[in-house]
Amino acid sequence: MNWDDLRVIAAVRDEGTYAGASARLRIDETTVGRRLSRIERALGLRLFEAADGVRRPTRSCEAVLAHVEAMAAHAAEIGRVGASLAGPVGRLRIASTNTFAEEVLSPRASEFLRANPGLTLQFLTSSENVKFSRWEADLAIRLRKPDKGDFAISRLGEIRIYYFEPVATEGEPVLCAYPDELGAIPEMQFLRMKPARARCVTDNVRVIRNLIRAHRAAGVLPEYVCADLLGDRRLRATLLPKRRDAWLLVQNHLKRDPATRVTIDWVRACFQETSRG
Repeated sequence: MNWDDLRVIAAVRDEGTYAGASARLRIDETTVGRRLSRIERALGLRLFEAADGVRRPTRSCEAVLAHVEAMAAHAAEIGRVGASLAGPVGRLRIASTNTFAEEVLSPRASEFLRANPGLTLQFLTSSENVKFSRWEADLAIRLRKPDKGDFAISRLGEIRIYYFEPVATEGEPVLCAYPDELGAIPEMQFLRMKPARARCVTDNVRVIRNLIRAHRAAGVLPEYVCADLLGDRRLRATLLPKRRDAWLLVQNHLKRDPATRVTIDWVRACFQETSRG
C-alpha cells in the first residue's frame, strides 16, 4: 500500500467526487481514478458506489478508511516530532581515530546528547581514514591536513606530544615507534634521533601507553592519552617542541545545518578542554 494512494480514498469520501478529490490533493482527476482502481485491484474490493453523481463509500471502504485515518493521525504526530524536541534535530556521523573518539569525544558525549535530545551521533572509528569524499561521514577529525577535497577544512588546534621514558630500569628500555608510513609525523621525527632501535612498532597509541605504563618502555604519546602518565614519578616526561595539528572536515552541504553547527561547536569545545587539561 502506498500512502499517497491511500490518501485518495479519504479525499474521495470527503469530497464525494473525483473532481473534488483532485482539487483537494492537487492532482489530475484521471490520476485520482487510476490510483483508486489500483487500490481496488490490490485489495479485491469495491470501495465506492456512484449514486446521484456522488461517490459513496461501501462497507469495505469504511473499514479501510478506519485504518487510513489512524495512519493520518500517526503521520501528523510524526510531523510534530521536531517541534517537540528542544534544539536542532539530526543524525551526524563523526569519523576519527579510535583513540581520539575514546579519549576526547566519548567522555563528553553523554552530556552533549542529554542537552540536545534531537541529535544522534554515530562514531566511525578506525586507524585508517574513512572515505570522506564518498560521504561515508558528515564530519571527520584528521591529525594531518588533507591535500585536497570537496569539503570545508578548519584547524582545531595543536596537540602537545610527550616523550616518556622510565626514570630507572635495568638495561635499555624498549623503544616504541609508529609504522614507517607515519614517518612524517613529529613523533617519528623525534624518535629517529634516538640511537636505540625501535623494538615495538604499532599505530595503536594505547599499546604504546600500556608498555610505557609498565616502566620498561619509552615512546611518544599525544597529550590526550597520557594524563595519568604525567603524574607517574617513575616516568620522565619530556614535552617535545614540535606539536601536531588537528583538523576538522565538514561536508560542504552541511556547513549551515543547525545540527551540524552545534556538533562542530561541541567538537571544538572537547578539543579545547583536552588541551587545557
